[in-house]
Amino acid sequence: MAARLPSWAWVSGLTVGATAAVIALAIQANHGSHPTAAVVEPRPSASASAGTAPRPHASADPKPPSEPVLPEQSGTGRRIVYSLGEKRVWLVDATGAATRTFTVWPGTTGPQPGRYSITLRKPAGTGSDGVGIEHIMYFTLTKTGVNVGFSNAIDGSSPPPANGMETAGIRLHKEDGAALWAFGAPATPVAVVQ
Repeated sequence: MAARLPSWAWVSGLTVGATAAVIALAIQANHGSHPTAAVVEPRPSASASAGTAPRPHASADPKPPSEPVLPEQSGTGRRIVYSLGEKRVWLVDATGAATRTFTVWPGTTGPQPGRYSITLRKPAGTGSDGVGIEHIMYFTLTKTGVNVGFSNAIDGSSPPPANGMETAGIRLHKEDGAALWAFGAPATPVAVVQ
């Protein structure tokens, strides 16, 4: 009499077979043709009058929006530029070209326009609002003695409302915080402009 296979052997065999079939289909799909979107030009409607000029329409090849321009009078050389009015930071290389720009969330108080430099870097800590932050880079103090610096929330969230507290942290999106951390060594110039 032939020996029976245990149920776990059948389940294992079926699982291996199903996995192999899925992998084979995925490879086959990856090598197949991929659909592309067709661009269709709009046609005049039946209600359009014969003597009316066609109205302009969106281009099939729109130009991407231009990056915000680096503020004038922000200095020269490699530096971090922070615009109070635009709530934006630029990372500027040694040639004076902006290599990256991004928006930020300023605190309830902040620095005065002027020239500063990164004085202290901390990998992580807790913000004055109680939120866990990382990539902390201090560069000055407010008039009341509160540290001003860049950071991002560890969980990537935007800062909660201050509820009357004085906060001077300039919060960044998580990926921008990592980029600024890589760019801003101690003594890196920081230009704060209006």
